[in-house]
Amino acid sequence: MPGQAGAGARAGAVSDRIRLTPSARAVTIRDWEPYHRERQMSRSTLGVFGALLGMALLTGCDTGAAGTARAQGGDFACAPDDGGLVLPDGFCAVVVADDVGNARHMAVAPNGDLYVTLRGGRGTPGGAIALRDTTGDGVADQRVAFDDVGGTGIELWNGWVYVGHDDGVVRYRRPEGQLRPEAGAEVIVQGLRARGGHAAKPVEISPEGDLFLNIGSPSNSCQVDDRAAGSPGEDPCEERETNAAIWRFDAEATGQTLADGERVAAGMRNTVALHYDEGDGALYAAIHGRDQLHQNWEEHYTPEESAELPAEEFVRVSDGDDYGWPYCYYDHVQGKKVLAPEYGGTGDEVGRCADMDDPLVGFPGHWGPNDLLFYHGDLFPDRYRDGVFIAFHGSWNRAPLPQEGANVVFLPRENGGFAAERWEVFAEGRENWAETREHRPTGLAEGPDGSLYISDDAGGRIWRVVYRPEG
Repeated sequence: MPGQAGAGARAGAVSDRIRLTPSARAVTIRDWEPYHRERQMSRSTLGVFGALLGMALLTGCDTGAAGTARAQGGDFACAPDDGGLVLPDGFCAVVVADDVGNARHMAVAPNGDLYVTLRGGRGTPGGAIALRDTTGDGVADQRVAFDDVGGTGIELWNGWVYVGHDDGVVRYRRPEGQLRPEAGAEVIVQGLRARGGHAAKPVEISPEGDLFLNIGSPSNSCQVDDRAAGSPGEDPCEERETNAAIWRFDAEATGQTLADGERVAAGMRNTVALHYDEGDGALYAAIHGRDQLHQNWEEHYTPEESAELPAEEFVRVSDGDDYGWPYCYYDHVQGKKVLAPEYGGTGDEVGRCADMDDPLVGFPGHWGPNDLLFYHGDLFPDRYRDGVFIAFHGSWNRAPLPQEGANVVFLPRENGGFAAERWEVFAEGRENWAETREHRPTGLAEGPDGSLYISDDAGGRIWRVVYRPEG
């Protein structure tokens, strides 16, 4: 779209996109494959026989037909209504656990044990729990708690369970096969900002032991008066030095502070969805875009534009990247980074944003991406392999348009890349959860059998999705 098109033309383009882009409820399957968050499984010394034998010894099941069936997607019965999910043909789901609290991110051990962080608030305690299914019916019948703080991030690495608290990261020793980690947390990173907005600390660890953390921005757009109409942005935005960035720490070192870390990439307002893909040895992320374009700058943006803009950015993170916040945002309608109104933009100007990094794909505004997962399993059809699942949480500020998000989308990897027009909704509620807030997808994990786990921090539900084309 030409830079001189103006607000009226942009509003028309946005309206066209609203009419032409299928809503979450109208879209069919999206190609994307979740990646298993328990990367240690790939380095386990267990072979196929060893994995089945270990599962039997740890859960009390034998390695006969039932155990084999579970390793290939489970012999359990899916829920009659798939636990409230709408899934593509051939897929079904069982409710692994319900009413667990504000379930955020998850990690799965090689024997199928599931580790979940709980984010406290509004009378609900935070913490972390471990779940185990000992009967093979797909439902967790053992549940233990092992952390009384909680947060968002969790990762299994090198015999430890790492938990991302808002102010840092702790870890618990997890003896192989033991459901409950040992008592006594080791502090890995401490003293990070936990007050203000965007305090969640998702945790990702590379095979080499690089621990990646999101440190989100405490503000919306670094204004002199945060979220105030017409307030200009601070220039330079000093909080960019420590916030709105991805940082790298050492997963093995204890007692680290921010001074021990290294900033990897800047200009990322809040990045709850963070995933290291061993498939190509790269860190990927999905960024929450800023809010209130119309509310704070009504002379430049219509309510409809503000509901759709800016995009939620899906990016491949490299050292030195700068995605532009707060100076810039990505307009997926125009297909470019544009100057934010706090810094003199009116919706079309590029200015300093010409030097900022673009996303791989821009998703609709205010959907709230909270986790992503590259799929490398064999259970789902081949079209899903090496693609990416993204869990969208939904948001509060898409008025006057209907609330959207609160779903899981799939984006295929094709010819080594990603095409923006190819994403599609994989899982959503039978009701519009973006409106009802009954359930809100938050975390994703891949089981050792290739099944997909989805968590929900509104209803406290965890689903396990499998592929059974014969019903």
